[in-house]
Order: sequence, then structure tokens, then C-alpha cells
Amino acid sequence: MLNMNIIDNLIEARKKAVEQYSSSVDFIQGICGEFERYTQISPKYYEKYDVKRGLRNKDGTGVMAGVTLIGNVKGYIMEEGEKVPAPGRLYYRGINIEELIDGFTSAGRFGFEETAYLLMFGGLPTAEELAQFQNILAFFRELPPNFTEDMILTAPSHDVMNKLARSVLALYSYDPDPDNNTLPMEMVQAIRLIARFPVIVAHAFAAKKHYFDRDSLYLHRPQPELSVAENFLYSVRHDNQFTEEEAHLLDLCLVLHMEHGGGNNSAFACRVLSSSGTDIYSAIAAAVGSLKGPKHGGANMRVMKMFDEIEENVKDWKDDAEVSAYLTRILKKEAGDGSGLIYGMGHAIYTVSDPRAIILKKFAKKMAADKGMLDEFELFESVERLTPDLFHAITGQEKAMCANVDMYSGLVYKMMGIPPELYTPLFAIARIVGWCAHRVEEVYNPYGRIIRPAYKAVMSKRSFVPLEERG
Repeated sequence: MLNMNIIDNLIEARKKAVEQYSSSVDFIQGICGEFERYTQISPKYYEKYDVKRGLRNKDGTGVMAGVTLIGNVKGYIMEEGEKVPAPGRLYYRGINIEELIDGFTSAGRFGFEETAYLLMFGGLPTAEELAQFQNILAFFRELPPNFTEDMILTAPSHDVMNKLARSVLALYSYDPDPDNNTLPMEMVQAIRLIARFPVIVAHAFAAKKHYFDRDSLYLHRPQPELSVAENFLYSVRHDNQFTEEEAHLLDLCLVLHMEHGGGNNSAFACRVLSSSGTDIYSAIAAAVGSLKGPKHGGANMRVMKMFDEIEENVKDWKDDAEVSAYLTRILKKEAGDGSGLIYGMGHAIYTVSDPRAIILKKFAKKMAADKGMLDEFELFESVERLTPDLFHAITGQEKAMCANVDMYSGLVYKMMGIPPELYTPLFAIARIVGWCAHRVEEVYNPYGRIIRPAYKAVMSKRSFVPLEERG
């Protein structure tokens, strides 16, 4: 028989805990005004001390923070100190991304593994090296014994990126020599992370669906004979079914998102931590945390949410006038999320074109035709075509504007039936390769120093006030 006194005590303890929590929150909220009083920084200081906000120069170019042999992004040329718009170019280890993709797609090969080898080791693999590398990735996909049960299912998260970051940190505890930063061990750790990312994401997604969406729990083991793209589709679908076209298009998306220079926020976060001498798991977890931010990796989700609203509010998707009218409302902050931004348009570096968007758009159009979604695809094209002139007319700004890769990546995922909560994790599955390449380059750069930019202190001096005199 249950002891009612014990139950009453538990209920009373729970009630007191709730009251204490509520009281604590009220107190913290009450003193936030004091924080604001001491933390208001006047914009004049940024001008006075020539602060490069966002590490960007006044002309929009990035502050030079290092050199790299891994990736290069070109979106404009400089003539007499002025930015001149130019077609976008993206290079992986000096190879134009368009040439790289044409090389493996024309031969009918999957490109993730080949491109990962290129970025990590610097050169293109031979057929024998590629086969060996694929075998290594297949072997390294296996998570440590009971890792899924202990680290993913025991503490599930409604956000897959949050679980991915925590899982990366947890892998440190499963590594028998995690602080060994010799080059061979760094490479082993990096390639093992690259192999395990898709598995962790798939299992974290399964846990999220089960514990938060009340769905059945499906956990699929990766198949050694399948590519990274094939394995991901196999793992996240209950029936394991996917088409060859879907797998190749997902593979293309992963290659396009794999690397974007050392200056993007997540790669830079990885390099900042790596410069301190910390372990690879800490550095990569920081990069995952960066990518999770809506200003970085969550952009394609914002694109799709915006298009859901456009599709709902524009009756005739083929009517340029009606589409333009709604885009105008978005730019005037009368519709959308109130930011005044048309997501998927514009980029920090690309001006005339984003080569990733051009490549993805070509393949996306074919899939749209096959899936009966050409009308929706053409709506995306209309937004891409109409936005620059509307933006210039409404804002008065004359900067060149093009569609970026996020304009079409979310649509591709939607056409494949991939849920929105996997969009950013898919970005991470691709970008882990770039992060690891930058990690190794930062650690083994003979001129490397800990990254420590300066912040100008602008507070006024104050005297200490004894406790009894404060009020």
C-alpha cells in the first residue's frame, strides 16, 4: 500500500520548487533593467574607434584574418578600391566547383566521398584511393557501443542540431586518446566524425520523432555498400526506400554545402577554438552551435517558411504583378517576419551570381518536373527575377543582388519529402568536411597563433561602494 505521507511530502516539495523557480525568474527579470543601464553601447564608439562590426570593412569586404589553401569564394573584383560585381566562383582546393561536379556527375558517380578526400588531403584520389577511403568511411560510421541508447535516446532533444552538438562533445569520452593532436590521429578523428555525423543526425531525428512527435521509433543501421547520401535517405525513411535520382541530388547538395572558405561563421568558430590548442571535439561542437543560428545555417528554413506565406497569400503564382505586390509588402515589413528581407536573395560575397544556386537550380528543375511541382519551382524563379528591381526601388540601395544557394536547397529537400527540421542538420553533415579541413590546417599552420581580436573598453571608471551604503 502506498504511504500517503510520502506522496503528500513529494507534492509539497514539488510545489515549493515551482514557487522557488517562479520567484527566481521574477527576481532576475526585475534586475535586467540594471543590466541594460550599464550595458548600453553608443553607436558613436564604433565610428570613433573604427570597429569592424561583424569583422566586415565599410565596403562590405571581410577583414583579413588568415590565409588558407582549402577553399576560395569570389563574388566581385576590386578596381581602384571599389567593389565591381562579377559572376560568382567557388573553388575547392583550387578546382572550380562547376568543373568538380561535372567530373563526377558526368561519370554517374556520387561525389561526397571524392570531394571529402580532396578537401581533407589536398588532392584528388586515384580510383584505388577513393575505394579505400569509401571503405574507411563505411567502417567509421559505426557508433561506439550503446552510444545511441546512452547519449541520444536517454536524453532526446526536440532540436536535432542541439543533440548533434552534445553528441560530438560526448564522443570525446569514447576516444581512448582524444587529446592526441599528432597529424595522423587528427586525421583519424576528423574522418571518423565525418563518417558518424549522418548516423548521429538520423538517430537524433528518430528520437525526436518518437519522444516529441509521438511517432514510432525507427533506427536503421547504415549499410556499408551505400554512399553517404544513399545511407542518409535509407536511415531517415521508415521503409528505407529512395530513388537513384533522389540520392544523386542529395549528394549534389552535400557537395555544394561542403566548404565555403575560412571566413564563414562556423568555420571561423572552429578555427578560433582550434587556435587555442583544444581538442577536435570541442572545436567541431562550437561549429555546430554556430551553424544552428538562424543567421547562418537556418537560412533555407526561413526561405521555405517565407514561400509558404507567399503561396498562401498570392492567388495566381504566374501573375508578376500579384507576386510583386506581395514581395513589396515583405520589403516594407508589412508581411513576412517583419525583417524586410526576402530570404534566399543576396549574399555577403556573391553579387552577380551564386554558382551553387545556378548548379542546384538546374537539377532542381528536372526533379520539379518529375514530381509535378513545376508551378512551385516557377514561383521561386519569379521571386528570384523580380526581387532585385523591387529591392532597389524600395530601399534605394543599388547593390547587386542574386539568388543564393538557400533559395533552391530547401525546395529540393521539400521535393524529396525531407522534413524542415533536417535542413540545417543536412548542412552540418556536409560542412563537417570543411570544418575538419580548416581545423587541421589551423592546428598545423607553422605560423599559427591563438586568435584574439581586440575589443575597446568604453566604460567609465567607478569607485567601489561598500555593501551597507548601496541602495
